[in-house]
Amino acid sequence: MYKIKKNDDVAVMKGKDRGKRGKVLEYLAESAQVVVEGVNKKKKHMRQTKQDQKGGIIEVEKPMSCANVLVVCKNCNRPVKVGFSVLKDGSKTRICKRCKEAI
Repeated sequence: MYKIKKNDDVAVMKGKDRGKRGKVLEYLAESAQVVVEGVNKKKKHMRQTKQDQKGGIIEVEKPMSCANVLVVCKNCNRPVKVGFSVLKDGSKTRICKRCKEAI
């Protein structure tokens, strides 16, 4: 079980986009990176193709390290560290380390 999952709200803690918040679009487990909506945008030069695609410069979100983001707790509405808890039925769930509620 990973601490960060797709569709989590995260806050960027390091880098040029520090302070921004966004939703996780993709989690890349093998490289421990996340793609966050509206964060770490890079310009990509696209060539025009025959399939009605316009050429030009577009902005694309690029992956960034998981170490640079923290999950935003829905109860606290603050960036928090994530812990794990085992429920009575034996399933494992993610919890907020600040308020001890499930994320």
